[in-house]
Amino acid sequence: MTPLVILLNKPYGVLCQFTDAEGRPTLADFIRTPDVYAAGRLDFDSEGLVVLTDDGPLQHALAGVEKTYLVQLDRGIDQSAIDKLRAGVRLKDGLTKPAMVESISEPPLWPRDPPVRFRKNVPTSWISLTISEGRNRQVRRMTAAVGFPTLRLVRVAIGPYRLEQLQPGESRFHASPASPRSDRASRDGRR
Repeated sequence: MTPLVILLNKPYGVLCQFTDAEGRPTLADFIRTPDVYAAGRLDFDSEGLVVLTDDGPLQHALAGVEKTYLVQLDRGIDQSAIDKLRAGVRLKDGLTKPAMVESISEPPLWPRDPPVRFRKNVPTSWISLTISEGRNRQVRRMTAAVGFPTLRLVRVAIGPYRLEQLQPGESRFHASPASPRSDRASRDGRR
């Protein structure tokens, strides 16, 4: 039987689970398909791609694949901080693996509700950051550790799966499950 895969653009302020005793918005407000589970988490205050599946091995395999985020930072990031992120950052729970990081222009994203705080005299900057591990609030802790706190965090890729044009709260079935290793293997030149 072919595994079921659903891609969701999780809005800001939604828990990455199906129930909540406090009545906060959850995945159940957007996904009606039974017996699917999120492959990994995305924080309440983060947005973007969540992959849901009914296939346990696929769910487990996606935990170790590369995940790419668009990150808005407080202040203009400098090359020294980018180099530190690329090398790996020491956090309380140990050194992170090296990340792929590049400074980018502000991406054409949907407006966030509520908006990111605006300070007239303090600029912001954007980076694309790709990591292959998934510690709790890792991206936020990494950018804070190098002196540039995260203001907005949007996940746009998990392994071979891409957010593409999905708007917040929208989902789509993925036609055929991709191999979680396919993007890394092709980039490394392996088959």
